[in-house]
Amino acid sequence: MTKPSGDAAQAIARALTPLPDGPLGVAVSGGSDSLSLLLLAHDLLGPDRLRAVTVDHGLRPEAAGEAAFVARICAAQGIAHTTVHWKGWDGQGNLPDRARRARYALIAEWAQSQGIGAVALGHTADDQAETLLMRLGRGAGAEGLAAMSDRRVIHGVTFLRPLLTERREVLRDLLRVRGQTWVDDPTNDDTRFDRPRLRKALPDLAALGLTVEALTTTARNLRSASDTLAHYAEQEAARHLRIDGPDVLIDPAALDILPPEITRRLLQAALRWIAGGDYPPRSAALDRFTEALRAGDAVTLAGVFASPAKGMIRLTREPGAVAALIADPGTPWDGRWQVDGPFGPGDQIRATGAAGLRAVPDWRETGLSRTTLMAAPAVWQGEDLRAAPLAGHTAGFTAKLIRTAEDFRATLRTH
Repeated sequence: MTKPSGDAAQAIARALTPLPDGPLGVAVSGGSDSLSLLLLAHDLLGPDRLRAVTVDHGLRPEAAGEAAFVARICAAQGIAHTTVHWKGWDGQGNLPDRARRARYALIAEWAQSQGIGAVALGHTADDQAETLLMRLGRGAGAEGLAAMSDRRVIHGVTFLRPLLTERREVLRDLLRVRGQTWVDDPTNDDTRFDRPRLRKALPDLAALGLTVEALTTTARNLRSASDTLAHYAEQEAARHLRIDGPDVLIDPAALDILPPEITRRLLQAALRWIAGGDYPPRSAALDRFTEALRAGDAVTLAGVFASPAKGMIRLTREPGAVAALIADPGTPWDGRWQVDGPFGPGDQIRATGAAGLRAVPDWRETGLSRTTLMAAPAVWQGEDLRAAPLAGHTAGFTAKLIRTAEDFRATLRTH
């Protein structure tokens, strides 16, 4: 058995200093990694500063019992615990990816409801090595292969990864010394998915010199390289890009004079800033998108419409991507707009759309493109348009863009 040292505790202390104001959230599945994180954070901060959350994805009958197992441990430690539930799996698409996205969204929603600004996750060096190998198999570039960030803002919440330098088996030894059991999720051994297959292959790769330590060192080196590229991408963005309200304008000459990697990063940042995706589009799709822009064509990718506009390329939200989005008064719409005003019973926030513009004949006086305005928020009561603030029909309503120019720059820097 590997003797637990103070390394993990020191890693926790470094990662959690300084802490944001208020309590620290800890995401705990019941597995060895997250339980170790919880107990180490308890040692450092005490129970009063901690809040624990478990996501029950509803995919296995054992999940409810595992959440109850975590709740009992938290109760014994004096830590407040909440279980949140995902009910969104419809059997379509990539299950691990859908579950991961839902997990972040649910945890962020829980954290914001509790006044929690930061949530710690139990990702380890083993997770880092597995992720690197998975992305190698997908032909990822420097950014995709770079080590996971120890801090990342998702849905307005800072997610911390204080155990990225720690091995899973060392953390399990820490639990064994404390007499603490953990949950083994059977999906971690389900070889229908990429990560469990790579996990089983790691011992064979280690025999060839591709140890977890070597893989994580490579990921850290690529993180340094990626951060350097991000630095230069931010400088080029200041020269060649401009935020124009909810849109991004790009000088088409930049697509020819900038190195391909910098161009890729600028376009990825623009797509994510506008559409709010957690992850950039795949390389092949982005390459086709870039070539269409170079050719002067109008093209759509990842919920963003791009077209030539007065010597520039305008990237704006694709109207079709938001046509069915509905938000209640007081809640963000499309993750990027906050609409305020004299809401009445039955009001909804929906896209302005073509019908909304037909009801606002003077929309051209705003100077915004038709596509931009069609994808902008409006206040509807049934089929009656009450307000379309960006199109000039305010009726006492305002629509404020939540994402700022600084958020765009942050998108260039995050991974």
